Amino acid sequence: MSKAAIFTMKLEPDLRAAFMAEAEASHRPASQVVRELMRDFIQQQQAQREHSAFLQRKVDAARISVQQGQGRSNAAVDADFAARRARITDQA
Repeated sequence: MSKAAIFTMKLEPDLRAAFMAEAEASHRPASQVVRELMRDFIQQQQAQREHSAFLQRKVDAARISVQQGQGRSNAAVDADFAARRARITDQA
């Protein structure tokens, strides 16, 4: 991977000193650590976006299901789970 870009940022002196000390203690250049942090950040952001999109698709599908009359009332769901709990309790 080509390292052609230069990235400049402002840091508090204490933060920079602590970061540089930790990078040195881990026997890695600070730039390598920053690249790893950036990659981790990108991966986390992408995962969050994918998860949000997944949840939105689930919500959209549920709304369509309800609009088509395929949904169930809260009372019906509560009754089903009450019956399940009763069966489990009886088995124990």
